[in-house]
Amino acid sequence: MKLLFDQNLSHRLVQSLQKEYPASRHVREVGLQEASDAVVWQYAAQQGYAIVTKDADFHQRSFLFGHPPKVIWVRVGNAPTAMIEALLRRRAGDVASFLFSPESAFLILD
Repeated sequence: MKLLFDQNLSHRLVQSLQKEYPASRHVREVGLQEASDAVVWQYAAQQGYAIVTKDADFHQRSFLFGHPPKVIWVRVGNAPTAMIEALLRRRAGDVASFLFSPESAFLILD
């Protein structure tokens, strides 16, 4: 499963969640740490990534433009990275179902 973690999430999630989400990357790994949402959106769509974010702007962009890319909104406030990691690990089955669903464009994890 190819996830692209947005700049508002720790780059350490890529390594710690490698088993559950292989081939995932962080925006800083692909030179997009300072990129606008539009650029991240375009990159994810072109490269086959789903965007994982805490940014509500991607929620609105998803409704406006549809998919690809798919968007996973992690709505946990100011949670530590360990809590976000645990959430993504616990919900890996839901994420997989979402990613493989041709109709689904947006998933909220909270």
